[in-house]
Order: sequence, then C-alpha cells, then structure tokens
Amino acid sequence: MKPEWREDQPIYRQLRDKVAEAILKGSLQEGDALPSVRNIAVEMQINPLTASKAYQELVAEELVEKRRGLGMFVIAGAKDRLLSAERKQFLDEEWPTMVTRIKSLGLDIEELLKNAEREGGQE
Repeated sequence: MKPEWREDQPIYRQLRDKVAEAILKGSLQEGDALPSVRNIAVEMQINPLTASKAYQELVAEELVEKRRGLGMFVIAGAKDRLLSAERKQFLDEEWPTMVTRIKSLGLDIEELLKNAEREGGQE
C-alpha cells in the first residue's frame, strides 16, 4: 500500500511529522532506533535523499541522534521537547485564531468548556 502524501507540504517534512507523532504517541520511545534511511525510503516509497533530509531535521531539532555505524536513535527528553514545542505553536499560532472565531460567533467560553467536558466523556 502506497503512503498518502499531501500536496501542501514537502514529503520530507511530512515524514518528519510522522516520526514526531510516533514519539509523541509513545510508539517510538527514548533510546529506540529509527528505521534505516534505506528501509524507510522503500517502505514509504520515497527517495532516500528525502528520508535522509527528514532525519536531519529531527537531528537539528535534537529529537534523534546519529550513532556512527548504528543508525538514528530517539534522544532522552525528545517527547518532552516535542510537547513543549507543540504547545507553544498552538498558543502562538492556532489559539489566537480560535479566540477570534469564538468571539466572532458570539460563543460563550463557559458553554464551550462544558460542551468539551461532555464530549470528552464520550471517547
């Protein structure tokens, strides 16, 4: 089965995001090895240079490290770093847009919170 790639973002960035999501969800944990560049390229049906670029992004973000002759491994604290960055991005970029939308619709924050609590109980 061929992986689905979106047109709105480079494939290397989408692969980087898939690995980051795996770290956040716990399917990749501290000390775990990432698949080799060759293996991930074959599995995802992408160019090995694209896979390598995605991995280099993760190295630059200090989420994984390259161990010579062994491969790439998730660094201790990677999940915490990702959570912190995701929270900051949400608060800086997404939340202001949501607040504007909430105000423009005349919604009550208390009612929204009550609704969210009710919805949360249905999962």
